[in-house]
Amino acid sequence: MKQKRILKIAIAVILCLFIGFLASVATQSSVNDWYLTLNKPSFNPPNWLFAPVWTILYILMGVAAGIVWGKGFHHLWVKTALYHFGFQLLLNALWSMVFFGLKSPALALAIILALLVLIGLTFKWFKVVSKKAAYLLIPYFAWVLFATLLNYKIWELN
Repeated sequence: MKQKRILKIAIAVILCLFIGFLASVATQSSVNDWYLTLNKPSFNPPNWLFAPVWTILYILMGVAAGIVWGKGFHHLWVKTALYHFGFQLLLNALWSMVFFGLKSPALALAIILALLVLIGLTFKWFKVVSKKAAYLLIPYFAWVLFATLLNYKIWELN
């Protein structure tokens, strides 16, 4: 039984890292040219920081999702929690594609605001299933909140 839980966590981590990799493809297309030309706020982190932070966050997200999945997908609350998780993960990837791929901070701002709402709902449903899994999402929520402020300021300055 414990091996099945570990396998589910591993699958969820790999899935999250894969989605992150796909999003990074869109990011790489413009991070070294278009993004460099943007006016950014003083609190903009250095570019090298984003990859390690996102890697850690995707791992935490995967562990959290794997813990929830390990409770049994036949439970309605588990299904609800994982549906919310899946939708927020898709919005997460979509944000990168829109901000960097389409070079649209305005549309990306709308997406990241929706993403924040979905992360909050995911946290709520994860907490119903597993408090530990829910708490693993807190760094992710905090980073996306910061990214929302950063996205807003970049839109405002440009």
